[in-house]
Amino acid sequence: MTADTVLTVLALLRKAGADVWIAGGWGIDALLAAQTRPHRDLDLLHRAEQEPLVVEALSREGFTETLDWRPVRFVLSRHGTGDETDLHPLSFAPDGSAVQSSPDPGRPFVYPAECFTTGTVDGVSVACISPEQQVRFHQGYEPSDRDRHDMARLREAFGIATHF
Repeated sequence: MTADTVLTVLALLRKAGADVWIAGGWGIDALLAAQTRPHRDLDLLHRAEQEPLVVEALSREGFTETLDWRPVRFVLSRHGTGDETDLHPLSFAPDGSAVQSSPDPGRPFVYPAECFTTGTVDGVSVACISPEQQVRFHQGYEPSDRDRHDMARLREAFGIATHF
């Protein structure tokens, strides 16, 4: 997925009135304000109650659902391009924090209010999650080479500790 595609998807969702934050590899590159590696997909967090807006906006652009692991996540892919958007529904509390369902129903993913921040994709300011939140999500599994690359970039740029 290219930076242009990321910005196009974000513009479509903004126009539809959906609030989204970039996570995953593009989220890390947004924090770094530079693309540091190729990306196969775009991970987006969205307000659970805005899911119909998100799906409708992307469907109008040729995205169709290719994976349904709701309530944890679902994937929309655009036929013929290979573009994938991995969507993660969040339920927000009045204090600005949020939770996302996890495969273990008793242990949801927690997003403190302060983890919602901004970064830059191709010179454009975008909503994303903090370096610390990115590190939290890269725990509890065997990291891939992409994960190792991403965590090394966060350590270099922000001086934060990672577990690999």
